[in-house]
Amino acid sequence: MVKFLKPNKAVVLLQGRFAGRKAVIVRSFDDGLDKKTAKKSRVKAFIKLVNYNHIMPTRYTLDVDLKDVVSPDVLQSRDKKVTAAKETKKKLEERFKTGKNRWFFSKLRF
Repeated sequence: MVKFLKPNKAVVLLQGRFAGRKAVIVRSFDDGLDKKTAKKSRVKAFIKLVNYNHIMPTRYTLDVDLKDVVSPDVLQSRDKKVTAAKETKKKLEERFKTGKNRWFFSKLRF
């Protein structure tokens, strides 16, 4: 089967607490693991394992390197997850302030 859910692919979450939010695939796990914005200028980053059935891929890609920040061992403890989310937030805020990838930080139009 062709793997079209590749890293840096922008997706829209379909179900759950973050339904309707845009996200970026950092790393895909094909082995089938368990199911483990308030202000306009503020970026809220979250790190979460999501099932493939609950995302809708888009044609866009985001060119932010998050592989060194997010790794499988980060998801094991809460402290590591919080620090990884803060680092991810810094990188995304930097992209937002420079004006790159404006589509990712704009409201979804349906």
